[in-house]
Amino acid sequence: MTERTPRLAARLVIIDPDGAVYLQLHDDVEIGLHWAPPGGGIEEGESELEAAVRETAEETGWTDVKVGPPLCRWEHDYTRAGVPTRQSEAIYLAEGPRREVEGDLTESHRLDGIMATRWWTPGALEESQALFWPPNLPELVARVRRQGPPEPPTELGYTPNPG
Repeated sequence: MTERTPRLAARLVIIDPDGAVYLQLHDDVEIGLHWAPPGGGIEEGESELEAAVRETAEETGWTDVKVGPPLCRWEHDYTRAGVPTRQSEAIYLAEGPRREVEGDLTESHRLDGIMATRWWTPGALEESQALFWPPNLPELVARVRRQGPPEPPTELGYTPNPG
């Protein structure tokens, strides 16, 4: 079994007024191509929510999203900068207008491994055969649309990589 470096991270699932979700395309040697919400590692002294907001601002240029309640928690494995990592993530709901990233983030996205960004409409998200991270993200978002945010947040536990 591969020794894994633990890492804490937080993300925001940003939903626009029409229900579209903003996601970023990443590629990983273990996972492959997958779409994930913006976010990243929690720095020392930072809360999950502070990290999610900071990382989202760094990756999008947006500083005005309205953060809501936690959506879910989960753990997964991936390779970060060549290091096998086990990441524990907190994912929060957020609201914001549908728009493009602000500023020239080309170099920042390259360094963070963000290959593309996209607003996924509810229908496109639910019908897609793409890999989402977490894998049940389309179902979680659809449930929020139908029933509102989960209380307490959904605990997904450890999710092994596909394959």
